[in-house]
Amino acid sequence: MSLPAADLPHLHVDREIGARLRQLRRARRLSLEELASRTGLSIGFLSQIERGLSSPTLRVLAAVADALGTAISELFPADQRQADPTATIVRQPDRGELQLWRSGIRKQLLTPQAEGAKLNLFIVEMEPGASTGDEHYIHHGEEAGLVLSGAMLLNVEDESWVMREGDSFRFLSSRPHRFANQHDGVTRVLWVNCL
Repeated sequence: MSLPAADLPHLHVDREIGARLRQLRRARRLSLEELASRTGLSIGFLSQIERGLSSPTLRVLAAVADALGTAISELFPADQRQADPTATIVRQPDRGELQLWRSGIRKQLLTPQAEGAKLNLFIVEMEPGASTGDEHYIHHGEEAGLVLSGAMLLNVEDESWVMREGDSFRFLSSRPHRFANQHDGVTRVLWVNCL
């Protein structure tokens, strides 16, 4: 399989995410079969993600994080996670970043990362047309946000809203939801996730 030249720089992102997922799964002594059972994803697909051969969506990462009993922030590449669990601040150049390049979504972690952290603050940037996918997804916790620029479509259960700059939201993450960029430029959202 040959990939377009534009995709080649992003392959390391998939490998880093996959390596982190494998590390967390093994640390919890879970087989791929057990993880597949907990997430409803196939063993083959999970294996491809772990080997960096598939790009996971935000929906998939949320399902895997829930199954592993961790926050999505734990899935950030190892070199971007802070080693000090007592850290209080994060300087702008030190922000961790998770790129879901095929989905057009990038998450920057604004809070210091600590294992077992219950609250995480992100800047979510969505390229034009970016989305979490056609299917709603659920995970543990609660989330809230503020649209900083652009516009996004937010679906929670059977309700839909076009959120514009200055609009904010809050909902339980156990409610089926999805979101997409509804702007011809990059949409930026200050996003809070709490487990």
